[in-house]
Amino acid sequence: MAPIPITIITGFLGSGKTTLILNLVPQLPPTYRLALLKNEYGDLAVDSQLANAKSISGVRELLNGCICCNLVGQLGDALETLRRDIRPDRIVVETSGSAFPATLAMEVNRLARETGHYVLDGVVTVIDVENWKGYNDTSYTAKLQAKYTDLIVMNKWEAVGERRYDECLDRIGDLELQVATVKSDRGKVDQGLLLGLDGALARDLEREVSVGSHASAAAAATTTTTSTAGHEHGHEHAHDHQSEVEVLSATLLPGNDDTASVDLEALEMFLLSAPKDEIYRIKAILATSGSPTDSDGSKSAAPSQRQGSIRRYILNWAFGRWTFTPTKIDSDIVALDRVNSLIADTGEQADQPRAGEPEPLLRMTIIAARFESEKWKKRILSENLLCAVGSTEGGRKIDISRVL
Repeated sequence: MAPIPITIITGFLGSGKTTLILNLVPQLPPTYRLALLKNEYGDLAVDSQLANAKSISGVRELLNGCICCNLVGQLGDALETLRRDIRPDRIVVETSGSAFPATLAMEVNRLARETGHYVLDGVVTVIDVENWKGYNDTSYTAKLQAKYTDLIVMNKWEAVGERRYDECLDRIGDLELQVATVKSDRGKVDQGLLLGLDGALARDLEREVSVGSHASAAAAATTTTTSTAGHEHGHEHAHDHQSEVEVLSATLLPGNDDTASVDLEALEMFLLSAPKDEIYRIKAILATSGSPTDSDGSKSAAPSQRQGSIRRYILNWAFGRWTFTPTKIDSDIVALDRVNSLIADTGEQADQPRAGEPEPLLRMTIIAARFESEKWKKRILSENLLCAVGSTEGGRKIDISRVL
């Protein structure tokens, strides 16, 4: 059987990686089996629900860590599960927003050599043109994501125009890259450009590994300081890229009130008050009796299923803009989180819910800039920015903890 091509899609937090993938699916033949392996900080599998809704054949998530370092050992097991259970025509690996793609590419190459089951097709980096100037100044990893790739997708350029787009290109040019760039059409790129990249980065990394292994003895015997590209990768990844972000996990329980729902007015106040340079990403699953409003002022459609007056939505917030996507009121999202996700600390499936455990009104992951999480935890609690409304107050509980 021919090896399964693997496409790695990376990019900083909120750049539009998941949207790019979801826009790829309708372009594929009806019988084409695309599997997705997704890495997220935090313990909330939000985007997998969106991916399943788009008829992706199989989804697995690696949660609570970064796929290029503390979760890299789980990559082989996750790929093997998709290969065995889904038998995909292609696997797309979507990294966390703070992952270093060259390390992941080398690990895929290693698995390809050892198993013969895979081949690295290419690495695609998504850049948010509107916000890249800001996070490129503060994120070391954002530069590496742009530097080690086969294709750069320029995303979200429509809202800022050609001048900002040209400034972003100039900044990328400062990295002295020889990498193709392509504009997206509101998060969509032709599948012929995304797939079939033929892994130039993969071949370069393989050559560096080979040269490094043959030269190791000579390097140890000389006092001359030299730097190969392979050593450069190691030195750069030694930089603790996970320290660039801090992650909060929030859970709001309904207590004894069957009519309780998330307070949308307080939630919107939180979304409006979060600065771009302090909060990078907010993702949540929430239950509410109201109709939430997207950042552009449009009302979200009601879900097709509901329990009484309670509706369930997926919230996606990035750099001051957000959307609410309606979803089922049942436990599909929670079940997907527990069944299809691997937890970094144990490598095992998450525990099943306790008997009688109330369904949370809200589960949220907040990805903040360095040194900002504690301040925002205190502000959320002191200003009741995540709270419930209903007929009684008894037993409601908000829990916010730092997970990274």
